Amino acid sequence: MVDLDVRIERLKPTRVAWVRVVGRSPEQEAWSFLAPWASAAGLLDDPLAHPVYGFNNPPPAPGIAEYGYEFWVAVDSETHPPEGVGLKEFEGGLYAVTSCHVGEDMPQRWKALLRWVHSSRHNWRRTAHELERIQNPQAPSHEMVVDLCLPVDE
Repeated sequence: MVDLDVRIERLKPTRVAWVRVVGRSPEQEAWSFLAPWASAAGLLDDPLAHPVYGFNNPPPAPGIAEYGYEFWVAVDSETHPPEGVGLKEFEGGLYAVTSCHVGEDMPQRWKALLRWVHSSRHNWRRTAHELERIQNPQAPSHEMVVDLCLPVDE
């Protein structure tokens, strides 16, 4: 059984620079594309001012080796990312959130968070992405802490 500390947070609408990669390990490839530019632009220095989110897109599927992963970093209206990095608006909303280290137990944490939502007064808002918000984006991957953010109805 996974012990969770869950909080309800309202993520604010924001403009994001984004990149998506499809492959056998798309998280690393997408991060290696986005992180050098975001770091040089100072976007990874303050994760509260410029939150970094990631999520499966498209998600893993049984019998299919490749899946997608998309990273976002919050930017202002003056930011102009390099070629290959897009811009879009994130609508924000209400999320059930719990934290964990990046690693093998993340799928179990996601399942436990979903069970928590189903047993709470909240309903899973399936029209929005589940997000992984990186608390310390400049840390080595084995030290990264993420907030698992499951969208819930108002």
